[in-house]
Amino acid sequence: MRVLLVEDDRLLGDGLQAGLADAGHAVDWVRDGEAAVAALGSERFAAVVLDLGLPRRDGLSVLEWLRGQGDDTPVLILTARDGVGDRVKGLDLGADDYVVKPFDLDEIAARLRALVRRANGRTRPLVQHGGLILDPAARSVTLDGEPVVLTGREFELLQLLLDNAGRVLTRRTLEEQLYNWEEAVESNALEVHVHHLRRKLGASLIRTVRGVGYMVDKG
Repeated sequence: MRVLLVEDDRLLGDGLQAGLADAGHAVDWVRDGEAAVAALGSERFAAVVLDLGLPRRDGLSVLEWLRGQGDDTPVLILTARDGVGDRVKGLDLGADDYVVKPFDLDEIAARLRALVRRANGRTRPLVQHGGLILDPAARSVTLDGEPVVLTGREFELLQLLLDNAGRVLTRRTLEEQLYNWEEAVESNALEVHVHHLRRKLGASLIRTVRGVGYMVDKG
């Protein structure tokens, strides 16, 4: 999933970007509040990791602006251990969760999975579609009880389609969620990933809606 990281500390931001990328996320990193507003105003993200002490525009102001736009993108706040007041205000302004510095990268990844799961209306950690089971935490897939080996991008694409079962996702939407700003996207990359998923999971799972995009029917 595509994550917007808003953090002005270069060392911490480097670590978070690398850690979240290792967890399979497409991460875009901005270093101040105005840049965050510009990014959120022009593109869609699956989740936002938001520091509060930002230059140019603080994190609470960014959060207030986002919710004022009617945007319900899940937001995970990064906060100092003694920032109880900021945590309370952030939650009241519409933040979905917070984590206290210093933190563990595995905890960040787990909290993001939980936020996105709830945003997609799922209560169970596993995504199931017939005999297909996807485990976001373990990044594993089984089909009729047998493990299926997917590349990182194939896994992310499959999860996007399963999380939105019954909805057509346009090519643009899929590419925006699979790739960050720094990645060059080949013109046929999405079609290649879909082809590989059909070969590994069956041709009928992913349906092409001509001129629009792709979808998985509701299970």
